[in-house]
Amino acid sequence: MVTALVFHESYLEHEQTPTHPERKERLAYTFDQLMEEGIFESKAVEVVSPFRADEEDVLAVHTRDYLEFLKRESKTGGIIDWDTVIPVGLYESAMLAAGGAIRAAEIVDKGEAENAFAMVRPPGHHAKPGIGAGFCYLNNIAIAVRWLQRKRRYSRILILDWDAHHGDGTQEIFYRDPTVLFISLHQMPLYPGTGYPREVGEGEGEGYTINVPLPPGAGDECYLTVFDEIVEPVAHDFRPEFIAVSAGQDNHFTDPLTGLALTARGYAELMERTKKLAEELCDGRLFAVLEGGYSIEAALPYTNLAIIAAMAGLDTSCIREPRSYLSALDSVLDPSAPQKVRMTLEEVKKIHATYWGCFVRW
Repeated sequence: MVTALVFHESYLEHEQTPTHPERKERLAYTFDQLMEEGIFESKAVEVVSPFRADEEDVLAVHTRDYLEFLKRESKTGGIIDWDTVIPVGLYESAMLAAGGAIRAAEIVDKGEAENAFAMVRPPGHHAKPGIGAGFCYLNNIAIAVRWLQRKRRYSRILILDWDAHHGDGTQEIFYRDPTVLFISLHQMPLYPGTGYPREVGEGEGEGYTINVPLPPGAGDECYLTVFDEIVEPVAHDFRPEFIAVSAGQDNHFTDPLTGLALTARGYAELMERTKKLAEELCDGRLFAVLEGGYSIEAALPYTNLAIIAAMAGLDTSCIREPRSYLSALDSVLDPSAPQKVRMTLEEVKKIHATYWGCFVRW
């Protein structure tokens, strides 16, 4: 079995402005790095082409009015907000990105690959049913999850969102839904200003949203602690049939838009633990979708490499950033962050003891 990398050169065509943080070099440099490292020579990773999402698939998440708005504005160009411009041709780019996420889920569901990484753009986790935001137009991972539910009848899916920015769009889409467990690890304070621990879901979905805000300067130790104490035990309680990851790489210590301190090695360990969890709980059914990550030269190629290598079961012990970048880590890493995270974990466990047996002693 192999890891499928869903990618197409058409993903390089979307462009808001040449200097926008979410630009084509994010993928172009990554693919060059993968080639340079010889990851395809191992035969453990195989590039797979995406397909365009059907409107039916998108309308399972987004409103008809919003979809028509994107179609219309894509013909001449438009704007959603100050950092989410609609360039000419955006609709086709967004539909191909959503289709790439679906393709990743489909490949794993059909057993054509052990797992899959959708290296798509534009990203999606800030997109809500009726509006895009934060560089996002269609919520790729939500569309893929709904596709799995509608077309393959999965009844319990876990979405783990480790992007530095809270996935407010994904949260809103599944906030009342007990069939999808949404767990978000994100920096706070930071855009979009949501994702507090007491945002737990509503109605039948109460308890199925778990937010773990992290302080600036939190690094590998903090993330792995959150995984071990929150993600893993709740996943064992929930027993997902599929795991989906919103894989944002803007937690890296060189990212210009955030203030976290994760390393490429930390990303590899996060994905290795996620893969192990999928093997234990759902026969390895796992797919990931690229979200953020804007340290285009210093980090993104290496963090994407780390994640893909971990998914493919390759040796990640040598995954490191170039030494020239490591001097920046000390200036970002906060020695007090683990204690701050410990306080947050106690709060999250206390709140969710009402919903999950793994936290009952809190």
